[in-house]
Amino acid sequence: MFNRKKGLLAFLGAISLMAATSCTKARSVEDDVKNHHVIITYLTVGNKPTNSGTSEMLEKLNEILTEKVNAELEIYYIPWSDYITNYNLKLAEKDGSIDLIGTATDWLDAWRNASLGNFYPLSEEMLSTYAPKTWNSVTPEHWNVCKLNDTIYMCPEDNYTQWTNHGFMYRTDWARQAGLNGVHSWEDLTKYLSYIRKNKPQITPWDSDASSSSFHPEGYMQSKTDFIVLDGISSTSMFGTHKNNLKKFYCPLYESDEIFAYAKLMRQWNDMGVWPKNVLIERGGNRSNRDEFCAGLTALEQHHSQTWYTQVVSKVQALGGGADSGFFWFGEESSNITYQTVTHGAMAVSSASKHPERALMVYDLLRNDKDCYELINYGIKGKNYTINSQGYREAVPNAKGITTNYWWGRNDALEVRDTATSWDKFDELNKIYGKSKIDYPYGQLVFDFSKIRSELDAVGVVYGNYMGNICYGQVRDTDAYVKRFKQDLKQAGIEKIITELQSQMDKFNSSRNSGK
Repeated sequence: MFNRKKGLLAFLGAISLMAATSCTKARSVEDDVKNHHVIITYLTVGNKPTNSGTSEMLEKLNEILTEKVNAELEIYYIPWSDYITNYNLKLAEKDGSIDLIGTATDWLDAWRNASLGNFYPLSEEMLSTYAPKTWNSVTPEHWNVCKLNDTIYMCPEDNYTQWTNHGFMYRTDWARQAGLNGVHSWEDLTKYLSYIRKNKPQITPWDSDASSSSFHPEGYMQSKTDFIVLDGISSTSMFGTHKNNLKKFYCPLYESDEIFAYAKLMRQWNDMGVWPKNVLIERGGNRSNRDEFCAGLTALEQHHSQTWYTQVVSKVQALGGGADSGFFWFGEESSNITYQTVTHGAMAVSSASKHPERALMVYDLLRNDKDCYELINYGIKGKNYTINSQGYREAVPNAKGITTNYWWGRNDALEVRDTATSWDKFDELNKIYGKSKIDYPYGQLVFDFSKIRSELDAVGVVYGNYMGNICYGQVRDTDAYVKRFKQDLKQAGIEKIITELQSQMDKFNSSRNSGK
């Protein structure tokens, strides 16, 4: 157990040493740490746990936090249902009830909340004094990505390797039966599905419920063009740029002809019987397509790389009889893949926090202290997990799990590999992706939608009206249907959107090139 007096003295000594140029402020914080035990509330997205596993872990974690920085951690959960609305509403309250905020620039409106004053501005002095390990581990380039108007508003999760690019999981053993050496193109995929339909009549090739309809048109465009999705514009992923011309704003669904070929292919899949006839009707039941895929009851599952190698591979292999799975990643046939922005996960401090310095101290420990890191991510050693003879983490059977959804400061240097993840697949993907990937090019570009808000809403409605039928081949004359789709996009104002966002991209690039 930590010695509280020694732990606090060490931390306070570090504060005094590093903040010598700001003695009054440092002394005030030092006195506050010494004399006031505080609760730091961390906000994350996810459903609140129903068992006691998380609270038991927090008891252990808070012993360490108390010893080191005289603070303890509480977790505030934003449930998944309508999460983005409730997340933004909670941040806008600015009532001092939260301190640390899990955020992201691509799926959690980080730039919007920073511009609204919901995040605490983090000076270099503040970060280097109260989160010194984080400050020193993040490169200047990555700190720059966290800036809005030259001010840092978040700490990036930039030292954690994950792949959230989407694609199709398939059965490699069944692909071999179909005469394929894996699935590496949409043409391979069609041949594979045709084989399944003809030779395994008891299996639905893809028991989709249409929830992934916004991903496979994007995936087709990434494969057949050099399309790169730009974050934060639309949940439909229909806007982006070109890998080979990063200065050109681009909407392939409107500006290219590949959407005609995609619609024809999806009609072919529909006629083949790839999915249920009622695919566009919401279906009940407790078993998802992923569960069915892992049980050998369907031949295809759509999600991202990390889901495949952490959740799916080992379950399919457990079926026995040579069962195994592969991953056809969107963009594979054109070597088109973008590594996510380092602010796909990030930690901000609430502008209304009563203890912003202490919040940073706690975050620095969660991100960099081995004991704190393992508790917040894995739970209690011996109770939630054990370490086997190979050094891998194993879950304790029937243990109460923890739910912290700590996706904002994971650290490869402290990660403990688990036995459930197929690390050979992970390492193989890293090599493959590493040869083709480019880093996300517009992490600092914050689009202003004030002039095109109504057009974006109208285009979203058009997308929703047409895309389900296109993605699941529900219309006979696909060419005529796609032409109407494009015409309705035009009437909804898509050309105004493209012109406006191209102008903003031009200004951003000009500013970046001039060094401003």
